[in-house]
Amino acid sequence: MAEPERRRTDRSPWNWLLLVPIVVPLLTFLYNHDEPRIAGFPLFYWLQFAFILLGVGTTTLVYQMTKRGRS
Repeated sequence: MAEPERRRTDRSPWNWLLLVPIVVPLLTFLYNHDEPRIAGFPLFYWLQFAFILLGVGTTTLVYQMTKRGRS
């Protein structure tokens, strides 16, 4: 007798963390400054790279935490 097919669910609470890299770059008060400068680049430019790292890190964390629940 075949085992009943499991229904796939993506309703993990970890998925809520994926809102962080979406919301943080929308907070303009974080980077609405010229100083400090790193290697001559204003805050806005190097903070954009930090937002990319935030997105990659958050996505990796959510993937790893939701992967554990799968069989």
